[in-house]
Amino acid sequence: MIRAVVFDVGETITCDDRYWNAWADWLAVPRHTVSALVGAVVAQGHDNAEALRLVRPGIDIPAAYREREAAGRGEVLDETDLYDDVRPALSTLRQLGVRVIIAGNQSARVGQLLRELDLPADLIVTSGEWGVAKPAPQFFERVLEVAHAAPGETLYVGDHPANDLFPAKQAGLLAAHLRRGPWGHLWADDPDVAAAADWRIGSLTELGAIVAG
Repeated sequence: MIRAVVFDVGETITCDDRYWNAWADWLAVPRHTVSALVGAVVAQGHDNAEALRLVRPGIDIPAAYREREAAGRGEVLDETDLYDDVRPALSTLRQLGVRVIIAGNQSARVGQLLRELDLPADLIVTSGEWGVAKPAPQFFERVLEVAHAAPGETLYVGDHPANDLFPAKQAGLLAAHLRRGPWGHLWADDPDVAAAADWRIGSLTELGAIVAG
């Protein structure tokens, strides 16, 4: 029985278009350039931040992030950044009596912005607030602490095999791989993903039937 469902953030709850467009604008390069480079580094199995280092070799990303914030061009997040299935899916899970948590690799600022959206979730937290990021085992230890459920009763939902699916399974959680965003689509039919995922889904609204099971 699934008692808690935990969601990744980027390309699971929110679309990353605004995030990468903002970096392109800050670095004064065409948005398509950054978008294409993100796709290229993802296909090579690298962290997506490598795209920024290709645009600006030697860039100190945390320092650049602080510069953006100081210039009033920091992270922005609102209702338009949510995927259309987010509110219906989360509401359905809450109606089924499931504990709903959003926990992903994001800054503390994003955690604040997500909470301001008044989503139907019991807890919203980010790696920036926890001080540990996926795929570290300690991140999923924290997930289980806040899930208030056993590993086999906790479902983690995300698009990224290396950050979401595989470490969640290694921690003993159930896992659903979401075909969404560049990572979700790129690895959707990968044999290792198919073998590891308890479910492979194309929309968050499928989770209601999975939980009701």
